[in-house]
Amino acid sequence: MTTTPQATTRSLAGHSIHPLGLGCMGMSEFYGPSDEAESLATLRAARDLGVQHFDTADTYGLGHNEELLGRFLRDLAPVERAELVVATKFGIVRAKDTYERRIDNSPTYIRAACEASLKRLGVERIGLYYCHRRDPQVPLAEVVGAMAELVRAGKVAALGFSEISADSLRQAHAQHPIAAVQSEYSLWERGAEAAVLPATRALGVAFVAYSPLGRAVLTDRPPEAETLAQDDFRRALPRLQGEAGAANLHLRERLAACAAEIGQPVAALALAWLLQRQPHVLPIPGTRRQAHLRQNLAACALQLPEALLAELDALFAPGTVQGARYPDAGFAGVETR
Repeated sequence: MTTTPQATTRSLAGHSIHPLGLGCMGMSEFYGPSDEAESLATLRAARDLGVQHFDTADTYGLGHNEELLGRFLRDLAPVERAELVVATKFGIVRAKDTYERRIDNSPTYIRAACEASLKRLGVERIGLYYCHRRDPQVPLAEVVGAMAELVRAGKVAALGFSEISADSLRQAHAQHPIAAVQSEYSLWERGAEAAVLPATRALGVAFVAYSPLGRAVLTDRPPEAETLAQDDFRRALPRLQGEAGAANLHLRERLAACAAEIGQPVAALALAWLLQRQPHVLPIPGTRRQAHLRQNLAACALQLPEALLAELDALFAPGTVQGARYPDAGFAGVETR
């Protein structure tokens, strides 16, 4: 293994940016208590270390996450903000303190959601605006049409979809350029390799990988469901429960052994595999802590030998990880399971 850096930049929404972004969701909810001061310090550290891609959504903390990111953005000079790709999403509607959700893709909702996100973020234009989940009752052409209107109005720079199928992507892209598809992808979850990844590659669409560390399983401190905070949604993840959870944590131990052999954090190894195997993928590992941020960024300096890449391919072959990636409620609006 060498520490020759991999590709230093990747393309997203018209920008050439650092290959790793920052997923901000956990700064507001889903992963137990958070500290706003530490979250803001981590956002600032990320930018200082070269991160340019910050990902949020209107449903994270029911607007709190966008407001938090807006506080960070307000402290930057206009020229500094212009270097960033700030991505947010619409479509998931939830009540406070609930995980269950409904999906709204109506043009009226899309326009209202965009205005609310612009206000919370404190920006005049959203760098990348995703349809977070699809409502199959609303024709895709209507959704893309409403989103394209936001581009023409100067409120949005580029469009994306999250958890969309390859067929839907091709239809949407034929109507209006789609800059990015965001889906779960990692050693832990390789379903995108079947159709969505090849489709994005063929169309020249960026693939943004969320949960690239498998909900923190692919780190030095993997979660154990019974020890998590009561409001940590991972307590309900099938992949962390019972026999499936035990089998999956055993896989993680084998990954940790590989990381130990090369003297690197588990997270850095998992992210380096992803970056090296998929040149058009931009991972957005989420963290609230600067120490974890630096571990993640170490992946960009690794060049893994082909033998190790092949070993990881085989260890986490598609279908090896047991259990569904979400509880049933989490699949609302997901086109590909």
